[in-house]
Amino acid sequence: MIAALSICAYFAGMVYLRSFIFNSMFYLMTAMVVVLLLPLLLLPSAVVRLVARCWGWMTAKLLLIVGVRHRIWGDMALDQQVIYAAKHQSAWETIVLVGCLRMPVTVMKRELLFLPLIGLFFLRAGCIAVDRAGGMRALRELRKAAVRHWRHGRSLLIFPQGTRVEPGTSHGYEVGVFALYDATGLPVVPVALNSGHVWPRNSWTKRPGVVDVQFLPPIAPGLSRKAFMAELEKQIEAGMAAIDSPYKQQ
Repeated sequence: MIAALSICAYFAGMVYLRSFIFNSMFYLMTAMVVVLLLPLLLLPSAVVRLVARCWGWMTAKLLLIVGVRHRIWGDMALDQQVIYAAKHQSAWETIVLVGCLRMPVTVMKRELLFLPLIGLFFLRAGCIAVDRAGGMRALRELRKAAVRHWRHGRSLLIFPQGTRVEPGTSHGYEVGVFALYDATGLPVVPVALNSGHVWPRNSWTKRPGVVDVQFLPPIAPGLSRKAFMAELEKQIEAGMAAIDSPYKQQ
């Protein structure tokens, strides 16, 4: 019993130490990127998006320190213009997944634009900032912004539940994703992922494990709001049940 407790304490200590190293290097890297590359904000937005992709790539490499890697399943549809509708569990998908998808236009909460300096990079990269308390006005602005980026040939990424949702908990799907679908006429690619098991919401500690990302069959344009929302939730939650099963067995 004592030996088992000692082993558990040892591994817990290693997780804490590795998390400390990762967090220190991640925030140092982010600060250096933001400060040293601030003049790039004067260049075309494509340059800023390239910097963001590099940031995501470097973050994925740093996560190896804490034993976190990722696997991607399914068709990412990188050769098409689509709307990605992804599960949201942690910061992982806003940094690493966005880079893997070659920087689609990301719908984010407006508060992130007020982060010191890095908010300027979000804005320059073409992110769509949404006032979550703005009601119908915010929805109209979302539609206009989506159409503008659609006309420029860029794919979009939205987290249809509107916030990070911890593994194993439920949260409703919001109508913003349908606003994009209806306004642009683009197919929607549902994305299931389980990043919350290794990078928990609002947690300083990172746990070793694999982030599984599953790109599900696209939803073709033309469905009614009710039919679309039902199909999107069904696909994502079914995908979540499959990729979460290894963690449920632990």
